[in-house]
Amino acid sequence: MKLSVVILNYNVRYFLEQCIRSVQKAIENWEAEIIVIDNDSQDDSCQMVKTLFPNVVLIENKENVGFSKANNQAVAVAKGEFVCILNPDTAVSEDTFRLAIEYSESIENIGALGVYLMDGTGNFLPESKRNLPTPKVSLLKLTGFTKKYYASQISKNEQGEVEILVGAFMILKRSIYNEVGGFDEDYFMYGEDIDLSYKITLAGYKNHYFGGTTVLHYKGESTKKDDAYFERFYGAMQIFYRKHFNKNFLLESSVSAGVAFAKAARKITSDKKIVPLPKLERNYFFTENIELLEKLSATTATVFQMASKNVHSQIVIKNSLLVFDAEYISYKEIFQLMKQLKGHDNLFRIRPSGCNFIIGSDQSDEKGGVVVF
Repeated sequence: MKLSVVILNYNVRYFLEQCIRSVQKAIENWEAEIIVIDNDSQDDSCQMVKTLFPNVVLIENKENVGFSKANNQAVAVAKGEFVCILNPDTAVSEDTFRLAIEYSESIENIGALGVYLMDGTGNFLPESKRNLPTPKVSLLKLTGFTKKYYASQISKNEQGEVEILVGAFMILKRSIYNEVGGFDEDYFMYGEDIDLSYKITLAGYKNHYFGGTTVLHYKGESTKKDDAYFERFYGAMQIFYRKHFNKNFLLESSVSAGVAFAKAARKITSDKKIVPLPKLERNYFFTENIELLEKLSATTATVFQMASKNVHSQIVIKNSLLVFDAEYISYKEIFQLMKQLKGHDNLFRIRPSGCNFIIGSDQSDEKGGVVVF
């Protein structure tokens, strides 16, 4: 088997369904498998997988064992030559796995590979490619200086060697994953991808970033910058430094001081007014299904105008809600349109193929929204 796609889920049933449907499309002509491991979700995620995707391998944990342990569980039963670690709040392009593996097989001594990640607003996510977060670089990031944290030496549309990749999408040979021991289970949430990336480079491999295909990553509340986030993230960084750098009192004190500073800065900035969402002028539904358009309009009490794939080349679209029907337009085309039409106060939603809901997120640090119709 060529590929095992591992998706760790926790209470994001609708995002998971879209993710699986997009992956299924991308592996249509592949010898590949999808493994969903669930960390004791309290929604109907597991029942949904059993009902809609009987061919998906489902592992149900009876407690939330964290990111590292769960992914290691799934990779332990994987059969693919390559494994892809994939977040449930993602959707992949139809060519993502093909292009990623073709690139990987063309690079000698490659470790893990990451790709162009885009949020729900159509904007590039800089964590797609990062430099090694040394204590100095990490502390600079805490104070808002991110230039050295992200791998800006490589353009988002290019490809090349980088040190650190993000766990939302990471593809590598299963043999390398096992060689370095997979994700370190001392990490519960955050830092695991940094640690794995670094272990891969210590083993003599080179991690790469490939900007030739796009994956949508909503991110959601996992990136909400509250006190708990800073405690978890920089607690994880302390584990990383203790394992891979010389432990000393100054380092421990610096990281603790940085966390305190970040919390204080958050309290100051949180007092600022929230920027309101744009007042929408029009609502477009990119579909050929009139019945579906009428159903969505009735459920949301909103007038939608049917749009073709090429309407953006004929008129200027701004201050609008754009809903994409994935049965009519491919994910690859959807992502291209989102990139082209962002920055004009447009909002984006996707209706996954065969689904009775639309899904999207209007801020990179906001939990995504779902409308069932």
